[in-house]
Amino acid sequence: MPGDAPHRVAFLVYDGVTLLDVAGPAEVFTEANRFGADYHVVLLSPTGEDVTSNLGFRVAVDGAVSAEPAAGTYVVAGSSLYPRTPVPRELADAAQVPAAGAGRVASICTGAFILAAAGLLDGRRATTHWKVTHELAARCPTCRVEPDAIYVRDGTTYTSAGVTAGIDLALALVEEDHGSDVARDVARALVVYMQRSGGQSQFSAPLQGPPPRSSALRKITDLVTAAPQGNHSLGELAKHLNVSTRHLTRLFHDELSTTPARYVENIRFDMARALLDQGHTATQAAALAGFPSYESMRRVFAKKLSISPAAYQRRFGTARRANAG
Repeated sequence: MPGDAPHRVAFLVYDGVTLLDVAGPAEVFTEANRFGADYHVVLLSPTGEDVTSNLGFRVAVDGAVSAEPAAGTYVVAGSSLYPRTPVPRELADAAQVPAAGAGRVASICTGAFILAAAGLLDGRRATTHWKVTHELAARCPTCRVEPDAIYVRDGTTYTSAGVTAGIDLALALVEEDHGSDVARDVARALVVYMQRSGGQSQFSAPLQGPPPRSSALRKITDLVTAAPQGNHSLGELAKHLNVSTRHLTRLFHDELSTTPARYVENIRFDMARALLDQGHTATQAAALAGFPSYESMRRVFAKKLSISPAAYQRRFGTARRANAG
């Protein structure tokens, strides 16, 4: 607000920090200043010394955590070092001490492990990269980890998923501070989504797990993924392999931990979301994605996202569509 002091956004960085965890969200806050925001972004390390990022680039910092004034937003970036190794005590302390005075605390990707080591996720809902959500839950047993969320807010604590989810979270924080118009302007300028909701899936259906081990099942999953609108009843899929429906069901269970029907539903759901993002109507998306009817698609959206396809399209439109409007 005019006349107010700048909103201080402090990033905790350290040796091995993922550069994109810092650069992506920082770019959002800096870009927002072009549209009326007043963010002051600083980089802090535990000791005040410069750090080396995961890419080997030297990152100059503005000071030490303990020597700096309280931040309006304190952001803990992630690193591939964690959860592979325990979080050092000094790094956990570097998150814990300033968090007490910050207006809100956020983590990007595996930065959640640092928050957890600092005790800042105890009893809270949180997320991190989907590959390590089980490990986060093991390290922080009182934390309720949501493995399929882009970002999670619990009070004034925010956690986000993979590196690009940090951009989604930063946009959400800008919207919280300055409204949807400013956040949309930032998203449009950066040519990114405005914005994926925290409740949206971190990854598309074909990427939800490792590919099938057997070439036979890969043939079926490739068929469904390439043409979701085809006739993919259990019987038809079994015919493609010349196996019984029971055998095909066992293959899906053993290799993908799902059923053929659920796999087809996930692929169609993923395609329908993409079609809605591209501007197709809900009826068109249902037909092109292979749902028997709009109503069947609506039920799937309600089950997975707790909203209708039309509400999804209104809330999670892309920057490209916002620009067209």
